[in-house]
Amino acid sequence: MTRTHTPLSTLALTIALGTAFATLPAAAAEASAKEKCYGVALKGKNDCAAGPGTSCAGTSKTDHQSDAWKFVPKGTCEKLASKTSPSGFGQLAEFKAGKKS
Repeated sequence: MTRTHTPLSTLALTIALGTAFATLPAAAAEASAKEKCYGVALKGKNDCAAGPGTSCAGTSKTDHQSDAWKFVPKGTCEKLASKTSPSGFGQLAEFKAGKKS
């Protein structure tokens, strides 16, 4: 019994690893076409950690939180509205929230 299961297990492992490695270049290409945009995520909709007291995705406590970011297509961040940023638009780096003048 061991002899028939070993080749099948090896084949299954080979297929699984091949599939995993085949998706890595696609994921890297997709990630390089995006950028982190601060101040545009809605409450609970950020893509990862949003400052102290948060762990990862979905933990922002307010809309347009200055230390919460969302992945957006490259080149679009600074065109997206943000109610908390000094410019009124998304930022490529974390910023200190303040009222716009």
